Amino acid sequence: MKTQATPPKYQQTTGQDFSSGDLIVEAGLLFLGAPYRENTLDGPGRERLIVDLRAFDCTTFVETVLALVRSASSGKFRAAEFRRNLQRIRYRGGKIDGYASRLHYFTDWLADNQKKKVLRDVSRILGGVHARKKIDFMTAHRERYASLKRESQAKKMRQTERRLSRRPFYMIGKERASQIQNGIQPGDIIAFTTSQEGLDVAHVGFAIRERGRLRLLHASSREGAVAITAGTLPAYLKSRSNFTGILVARMI
Repeated sequence: MKTQATPPKYQQTTGQDFSSGDLIVEAGLLFLGAPYRENTLDGPGRERLIVDLRAFDCTTFVETVLALVRSASSGKFRAAEFRRNLQRIRYRGGKIDGYASRLHYFTDWLADNQKKKVLRDVSRILGGVHARKKIDFMTAHRERYASLKRESQAKKMRQTERRLSRRPFYMIGKERASQIQNGIQPGDIIAFTTSQEGLDVAHVGFAIRERGRLRLLHASSREGAVAITAGTLPAYLKSRSNFTGILVARMI
């Protein structure tokens, strides 16, 4: 059995090969310094695709970069193709059908995008262990989400949460993360699991290597912008007391 997924290659006109991970890093760096902004997708009215290339939260940063790279690698680098890819990544089955069709929880986002062959969850390959958690943060805090005031959407979200609570995932614990660094590739999606009740993942970004050291490229609320961590990814993980481990995914 292979211990590591092999990323696809894309060819430049110079003849130099770039992996999809390399393209993700280069696309992500284009937004370095862009401001951090919460709740960019929670606008008034019916659920619709929102595109914002000026400010990001951690999830919209990851989604935007993936959509850009998928569009560029398909040879159809146009606004319509970017929007199509962004919708495919952000919504269950790529279809917008109300607030609950958006992939709000990361383990749901990960499983759906693996099903759509956008990416591959490599957490188990890298030594992740079987985990399960009760997921109900959003419905337990309905007052924070205007759309969940509608009982129809709240009911759909509860159904999603019950399904996620039954679904196992593979988590690489804090103590294991520093040992598997060499198996993480630039451009891999790194999601941080949390001890917070009812929530699966608290933060997400991309792996990046600088002078051989593994760091995180992410939209940071603390930095107030898209930034690269000053320390290594394992050090960043250890510095956050509420983080319990990581999930790792790789674009196909």
